[in-house]
Amino acid sequence: MKLAILITVAVVVVIAAVFAVSSLFIVDQTDQAVLLRFGEIRKIITEPGLYFRTPFIDNVHRFEKRIMIYDIAVEKIITADKKTLLIDTYVLWKIYDAKKFIESIKNMDLALTRIDDVVYSHVRDIFAKHTLEEIVSEERNEFLSTVTKLSRNSLYDFGIEIVEVRVKHADLPQENAQAVYNRMKEERYSIAAQIRAEGQKESEKIKAEADKTVTVTLATAESQAQTLRGTGEASATVIYSAAYSRDPEFYELWKILAVYRSSLTDSTLILGENSDLLRYFQQIK
Repeated sequence: MKLAILITVAVVVVIAAVFAVSSLFIVDQTDQAVLLRFGEIRKIITEPGLYFRTPFIDNVHRFEKRIMIYDIAVEKIITADKKTLLIDTYVLWKIYDAKKFIESIKNMDLALTRIDDVVYSHVRDIFAKHTLEEIVSEERNEFLSTVTKLSRNSLYDFGIEIVEVRVKHADLPQENAQAVYNRMKEERYSIAAQIRAEGQKESEKIKAEADKTVTVTLATAESQAQTLRGTGEASATVIYSAAYSRDPEFYELWKILAVYRSSLTDSTLILGENSDLLRYFQQIK
C-alpha cells in the first residue's frame, strides 16, 4: 500500500510538473508573441517577461520585434532606354502589428514571399521609367525612396513595415556589357566633338569681334591723328606767317639755317655759285 501511494504521488508530481512547465513560456526582449487557442488569437504580447498559457490547448508564435534584412534575389529589368539591367536589392523590414501579421500572412516564409513580390514589382515599375545613366547616378537614391514608400503602403495592411529598400549593385548582363560600353563611348565622343565644334565657332566669333574692334579703333585713331596733324600744320602756318610778317629777313635767315641743319649733316651737297643757299656765305666773304 505504501509503495502504491508513493508511486501515485510521484506520478501526480510529475504530471503537475509537466503541466507547470508547459503552462509557462518566456518572451525575450527582442521578440513579440501571439497566443492562439484553436487558431483564434487570445493575446498579443509585446513586452518581455514570463507568461502563462493553457497546456496542450494554447499555442505560442514568436516573431522578431527588431528590424530584419531580407536579401532579394537578383532580377532583370528593362530601362527606359531599352537596356537590360541586373538589380540586386535588399529590404530592411519589421513586423509592426503582430495581430495583422498572423491574421493575414500566418508565417515568415509567406511574409518573405510577399515582400519579394511587392518590392520587385515596384523596383521594376520605377526603374523602367528611367535611363541607365539616371539609374547609376545619384538620382537612384530618389528612385529607391519612392520604391520604399510604395512598398510600405502595399504591405501596411499585413502588419509589415518596410523601413528601407536599398540596391547592393546594378550590373549589365555580361553578354551586353561590352556592347553598351562601346555605345556609351561613341556617344561621349560625339558629345565631345559637338562641344569642340561649338567652342571653335565661339572662338572664331570672338576673334572676328576682336579684329573688328581693332580695325575700328585704328581707323578712329588715324582719323584723330590726321585731324591733329592738320590742326598742327594750320597752327604752324599761322605762326610762320606771323613771324614772316614781323621780320622777313630774319625769317628767311632762320629757314636757310634750318636747311643747313638738315642738309649738311653727314652728307655732301653740290651747289652752284649763284645758289640762294650760299648767299650768306658770299656776304661774309
